[in-house]
Formats: sequence, C-alpha cells, structure tokens
Amino acid sequence: MTREQRLVLAIAILGSFVSFLDGTLANVALPAIRAELGGGLSAQQWIVDAYLITLGALILIAGALSDTFGRLGVFRAGLIGFGITSAAIALAPSVELLIVFRALQGAAGALLVPSSLALIMANFRDAAQARAIGSWTGWTSVASLAGPVIGGGFIDLLSWRAAFGINLVPIAVALVLLSKLEQRDVRRPHAAVDFPSAVLVVAGLGGVVFALIEQARFGWANPIIWVPLASGAAALVAFVLRQARVPHPIMPLGLFGARNFSWGNVATVFVYAALYLSGFLIVVYLQQSAGFGATAAGLALIPSSIALILLSSTVGRLAGRFGPRPFMTLGPLLMGAGFLLMLAIREPVNYWTQLLPGAVVFGLGLATTVAPLTSAILGAVETERSGIASAVNNAVSRIAGLVAVAFVGVIVGVRLDLAGLHRGLIVCAGLSILGGVVSWIGIRSHAGPRLHN
Repeated sequence: MTREQRLVLAIAILGSFVSFLDGTLANVALPAIRAELGGGLSAQQWIVDAYLITLGALILIAGALSDTFGRLGVFRAGLIGFGITSAAIALAPSVELLIVFRALQGAAGALLVPSSLALIMANFRDAAQARAIGSWTGWTSVASLAGPVIGGGFIDLLSWRAAFGINLVPIAVALVLLSKLEQRDVRRPHAAVDFPSAVLVVAGLGGVVFALIEQARFGWANPIIWVPLASGAAALVAFVLRQARVPHPIMPLGLFGARNFSWGNVATVFVYAALYLSGFLIVVYLQQSAGFGATAAGLALIPSSIALILLSSTVGRLAGRFGPRPFMTLGPLLMGAGFLLMLAIREPVNYWTQLLPGAVVFGLGLATTVAPLTSAILGAVETERSGIASAVNNAVSRIAGLVAVAFVGVIVGVRLDLAGLHRGLIVCAGLSILGGVVSWIGIRSHAGPRLHN
C-alpha cells in the first residue's frame, strides 16, 4: 500500500470502529445504567434501539450527503458529532435524556460508515480492494464484539459513564490523520439529498419499534400500540413508494437490480438480526441472571473477536479468488451451529463447558461471513455508487438489529430468564441458518459486470 492508502484504511477503520463499538457497548452497560438511573426491560431496549433507529434511518441520507458534499467533509462532521454526543451520554442525569442522547449519537454515527467504506472503494482496486475490505470488516466487526469487553472493564473499574467516554481517543486520532491526507474531496455531479424520505423512514421505524417494545406493557389491542404500529408501517410503505418517484432517492431501488446486491441484503437481514439479538441476550442475561460482572460478561464472546482479527483478511482474500457464495453459505450455518451449542447453558452457568464451545463455533462462522458479504454487495455496483450502496447495506444491517432487539419482549417476556435465553438462542440459530440458505440460493460468485444505473 502507498502512504495515502495506509492513511485511508486507518481513518476508515477508526471512524467506523467507534460507531460499531457503541452499537454494542451499551449492552454491557445496561444493568449498571438501570441500577443508577432506573428503568426496566423496555428502557434497556430503548437505550439500544434509540441509537439504531437514527443510525439505521439516517445512514441512508448520509450516503447521499457523501455523494453531494464529499466523503471527507461528511466523515469529519460525523467524527466531531459522535465525540460530542458520547460526552453528553456520559453526563446524562436521567434515563430519558440518555435515550435522547443515544438517538443523537446514532445520527452522528450514520455519517461515518458509508463515508469510510466509500473511501476504501475509491482508493483500492481489485484484489487490494478485497483485502482492504477484509481488514475493515474484521476490525469494525471486532468493535461490535469488543464493545462489551472494553465497556465491561471500564464499568467494573470506573463506571458506565467512563465507558461511553472511550470514543474520544480514536476520534481524535482519526481527525489528526484526516488532516494529513493529500487527496481532495470528491463530489458526485447532480447529487442531491431527499430530506422528506429521511423523515418518512425515521417516523416509520420509530412507530414500529415503539409498538414492538411497549406492547408488553400496554397490550396489542391498546390504541397506544396499534396506532403507532399502523402509522409506522404506512410511513415505511410511503418511503418505498417515494423512492420510485423522486429524481434523487436516498435508497435507489435500481441498486436492487444487481443480483448480488439484492440477495446479499436479504442475507444481511438474517445474519445481523441474529448478531444483534444474541449480543443483547447473552450479555444482559449473564449479568442480571447468572451473576457475572460486567467485564466477565463482556469477555464471554471474546473468541469471536479473536476469530475476526485472525481470519477476516484471509477470508476476504479467498473470497476475492473463489467468490463469496461458498463463504456466505458456510459462515451463517456455522453461526447457527454455535447458537445451538449455547443451549447447553444451565444454572449455575459454567462458561468453559456451556458457553465457550458455542462462542468459538459462532466466531468462526462470523469471520467466514462478514468480509465476503460486504465484498459481494459492494462489488455488484459501480465504484461511484459505493457510498450509497454501503449506506443501504449498513442501514439494512442496523435496521435488522433494531427490529430484532425490539422483539426481545415478544421472545422472552417481561424478564430475561434461562428459558427466555434459550428461546432467544433458538431464534438466533434459525435466523443464521436462513442467512446461509439465502446466500446459497441467491449469491453468484461471478456476478458479471457491475450495475451502472
């Protein structure tokens, strides 16, 4: 790699790292936040989902912003906004304000991921691009899995508030590296931002998620539940219809004309729903029901992080040679097998015999899946559309996680006990296996020329 390429890869990894990190760091902080600020299971779901609602919805408009105003400028704004909102969360005096700050943090995080992937796609080509994407996906996926580990250490040694301040160091480093780049910002001619579409998707997701989270408290027949559910669903339908009519959609439906892009996003729904749901269930259960400390709960899935660090670049290179289909099929099946092995968990929990074997198999499956999945989706469209393509895929993954966490109350009931954990793990296994089946059916290792419309 050239000096400029090394800088670009480091910046892309650092910027996305903090966004992925905070997506899961909150999981391990939930019991400590509950102890200090109050709130039940629904409040815990909102702390996770408030971040995912704005992140998943606005990441679409962030892709258009990158095309309109330039990747570097949007990326820099996202870093600064993420740092400010992280500090605000650390100082939040109530659970209600913390949820508001988490939503604002998700909006800032939405500016980071599409711009970082677009930078990689613009600065690397062919096999080098596959390796760079492998490194990026490895480290950003590690951030998702390391969030509970890093956060747990800070919570046990200091407090949950200190855990949300750890973002400031990588953000500062990324801003310094950005100032050293020699390239100029690139803007796509005639690009525009469709703000009404962003409003529709935020309103739609917010209404549906509110109904899913609060139904346990009010019941499905209550207007407080079915009115937001119906209006949210209507807003999402209106959003899709609008994308087919406006000249500059934030989710161009034409992208789904590329086979690997459309099927890859379907696989993303199942794989990332399983990933987010399992992270929430396992980390919260280990602390609130099994008596694990925050650090021990965060370390529970560390084998997955190790597998991602060791294997992602290699898998990315192999996928570049043999195509993504076999890896996207085998990986989710291994993930599903890992979740089924975790059904061995009993009370009292013995980590080494009950959880570790499943965590190792799950980690191998995740490492086999992530880089080929990203390469298949982004490789299906022209490089100039990589910003919006990565935005759509990341929105799909976050929205899948958002809806999965919102379903926690439906799956486990009002309290996360051992039976509820087992039900959740079976759901995670089913979702993962579906991801593998979809990949085998739909993905093509040699998909032909990239889509240009």
